[in-house]
Amino acid sequence: MIKTFSTLLVTGSLLVTPPLMARDISIEVTNLTNAIYFTPLLIAAHDRHTDLFEVGEHATVDLQAMAEGGDTSGLITQLEANSAVYDTDPVPGLLAPGMSTETTLKVRGRANARLSLVGMLLPSNDGFIGMDSVKIPRHRGTYTYYAKAYDAGTEANDEIINGGGMLNVLGIPADPGGNAGTGGVSTIGSDHNDKIHVHRGILGDLDPTGGISDLDSSVHRFQNPVARIVVRVGGKPEHDDDD
Repeated sequence: MIKTFSTLLVTGSLLVTPPLMARDISIEVTNLTNAIYFTPLLIAAHDRHTDLFEVGEHATVDLQAMAEGGDTSGLITQLEANSAVYDTDPVPGLLAPGMSTETTLKVRGRANARLSLVGMLLPSNDGFIGMDSVKIPRHRGTYTYYAKAYDAGTEANDEIINGGGMLNVLGIPADPGGNAGTGGVSTIGSDHNDKIHVHRGILGDLDPTGGISDLDSSVHRFQNPVARIVVRVGGKPEHDDDD
């Protein structure tokens, strides 16, 4: 049921509809991993027709750029074209293990009724933290979600740190924590699933100067979920729902 509010001006008997009333939501993100960093996050409130990514579908070029190199510019262009509100790099910089960051978005009705979030996982080839189009709760309160790590399916997980990060350049940009080794020779082939899927985690090895990976299996391994997301909703909604 849609509720319509209007004001009748006695002088001239003019019916005027007031502007849409915005409400604030705050979003707090906590990195739950042991040694994985999140690149600058993109947090957005958008309509139900907008998707930053969709599990089980092929990644867009814009999603690939974020997942392989942390570049959110293409996704931001998409959001701006669809009247979304967003924040990027709220930390600012990388979100380290165990650390939290928080931002506030001012949302307006159906145009901003869904919440999404993405950020690359470092070190990884094309892994990212993701929240996909979660309905923003209607009622004031605090709501907690747990976000998985996803694999974009666009690059083989060779686990070799070589400064990669550009599209279609195999490799990992860096390990911000300085826990990686060198000299690994990957034996990993292409992904069996080339669509966006739940990340299987870091394989790694225990050889700091060789082996099958530059990543340390005793340090970099992770299981889902990788992040806690706390959403605090203030104010009243303008509509009963966004369907």
